[in-house]
Amino acid sequence: MGAELIYRGHETQPTSASYTPKPHKPWIHPIRYILREQRLLFVLIGIAIATVFFSLLPASSPNNPHHGGRLIHNNPFSDSHFPAESTQLTHHHRVFYQDHFHAGGKVPLGLKTKGLRIVVTGGAGFVGSHLVDRLIARGDSVIVVDNFFTGQKENVMHHFRNPRFELIRHDVVEPLLLEVDQIYHLACPASPVHYKFNPVKTIISFLKITNVVGTLNMLGLAKRVGARFLLTSTSVRSCYDEGKRTAETLTMDYHRGAGVEARIARIFNTYGPRMCIDDGRVVSNFVAQALRKEPLTVYGDGQQTRSFQYVSDLVEGLMRLMEGEHVGPFNLGNPGEFTMIELAQVVQETIDPNAKIEFKPNTEDDPHKRKPDITKAKDLLGWEPKVSLRQGLPLMVSDFRQRIFGDQKEGSATTATTTTTKTSSG
Repeated sequence: MGAELIYRGHETQPTSASYTPKPHKPWIHPIRYILREQRLLFVLIGIAIATVFFSLLPASSPNNPHHGGRLIHNNPFSDSHFPAESTQLTHHHRVFYQDHFHAGGKVPLGLKTKGLRIVVTGGAGFVGSHLVDRLIARGDSVIVVDNFFTGQKENVMHHFRNPRFELIRHDVVEPLLLEVDQIYHLACPASPVHYKFNPVKTIISFLKITNVVGTLNMLGLAKRVGARFLLTSTSVRSCYDEGKRTAETLTMDYHRGAGVEARIARIFNTYGPRMCIDDGRVVSNFVAQALRKEPLTVYGDGQQTRSFQYVSDLVEGLMRLMEGEHVGPFNLGNPGEFTMIELAQVVQETIDPNAKIEFKPNTEDDPHKRKPDITKAKDLLGWEPKVSLRQGLPLMVSDFRQRIFGDQKEGSATTATTTTTKTSSG
């Protein structure tokens, strides 16, 4: 008969007499556990490795300023970095790094020394293009944003093959999303020809659109990405100035209320290569007239004074302001004064001693004196202009001569004359 397996749950199964319950294991003491299998040795080795690793990390210094959780700077404007005879900013004077992904701490100083990513609005313009040159030469990556209302591609096209240069055709009145460390906001038509052509329209459009909406968009970008923001304002008293005054107010509101690192520069008369030839400014007017063999037009008695800074001095001041620790506003200009007669005489000496001077009635709103007080910039930024008018003017004349005549000879100036726009004297 085959084997049969039958389970009857209601029947009680007999218990084997030989079964004894399994005794409970005794409690293992922690010390015995650590001592077994060389566990203590491995614990000691781990402690030693950790000690060596953390002792090699550089200690964070409380003297390293931290700006908004984004940028940390070694102050490049101490006397040791900038002796009196030196005005050139160099990249090794600064160590920048970001801690976008290190919410709880700082990256050790010196770990990251690559250049910054910087946007320059209006970067294809006169001042903006010279600023771009300096930033590129310093080793930074630069994004130029310009709608080419007054800017020219020719001013920056020598950077087109540089991988650290980008050009975006864009109007700042429209939002723009970029990841940058610094924003130089220069975008706004500053030429008297543009902002005095229709003062009422300037008040309505430039005040509400370019200076307000454009500045708001750039401040919003600075807030979103934690970038430092520099606004170029003006010393001029006109409809143009009202828009800039509003832009200054917005900048300070974002600085105080939203924590944006802001800088404000008030720019005085600036001249140099790449200026618009017929922009209505007194220096460009005189130079263009002298080259074209036209009389130099002086309005009024010619005794009103102006100050003139060369563009490289202004760029130096803007960069020092951006890298410094002070908000401003700072006056950036040359305190040396020239009457309009004296300026005309310097142009005569530089271009044509036989150039005639022609006097015309002055406008009522032409200020008699315009001289910047740069005491604050000298004390806090260590900045003052270095290039005199007689040094800088020949460089501007050479640029104007090339653009006016091209390959033609200067003697054919009569074929290149155009009407000069009447404006105030600077």
